[in-house]
Parts: sequence; structure tokens; C-alpha cells
Amino acid sequence: MFNIECNGRKLARDKDGFLLHAEDWNDEVAEILAADEGYEEFNDEKKAIVKFLRSYYLKFNAFPILQSVCKKVGQGRECVTKEFIDPMKAWKIAGLPKPDGIHFVSMDGKHFMMEECC
Repeated sequence: MFNIECNGRKLARDKDGFLLHAEDWNDEVAEILAADEGYEEFNDEKKAIVKFLRSYYLKFNAFPILQSVCKKVGQGRECVTKEFIDPMKAWKIAGLPKPDGIHFVSMDGKHFMMEECC
């Protein structure tokens, strides 16, 4: 799972499947990463979320508040968990680096919050 191939290029990933070089990301890479995460259908709703996460991170170097993601992409309040279940999967598909020292926790499988860890 360390490398993927896209358009004849080998792209490096870490042991958890995150791209090592965010600049390697494009729409085709997102499709491959989504399939690796078990999403056979990478629909427009998922793409909008992933692209917003990516643009937000590149601008602010941070993970956005989940409800603001849904508002910005014009989807329902819990769009990230509806489309991806785990927000970290959306982050990974967006080709962004694994966040150091945080993870997402949920008590009910629908509402997530970031928590310091490790």
C-alpha cells in the first residue's frame, strides 16, 4: 500500500496510505485513493468535499470545522460523515499529509470531533 501508480507515475504514500507529496494529487489520484478506501463510487458530492478540504488546507494549513465544509459545498449539515463516515478518509483522499498528533473520535458514528493523541 505504500505506492500507487497514476498515468505511469509512481506516487509515494506512508504506511497509513497518505500521500507523501501533496503536489502529486490530482482528480485521477483522488479516484485511486477513494477506491483504496473502499469507495467504488466517487460521486460529485464526495469530490466537492475533498476539493474543499484540499483548498482550505492549502490556504490555512489546518483542518476546517466539519459543518463549515458542508455549508461551503452546499450540502447537508453532516455531509462529511454521510459521504465518508470517517473525516480522516476524506482528508486522505484529498491527498493531504497525515495530521500529527490528532485523530477523530465519535460516540455515535455521526458526530466527530478532533482530539489530540499519540
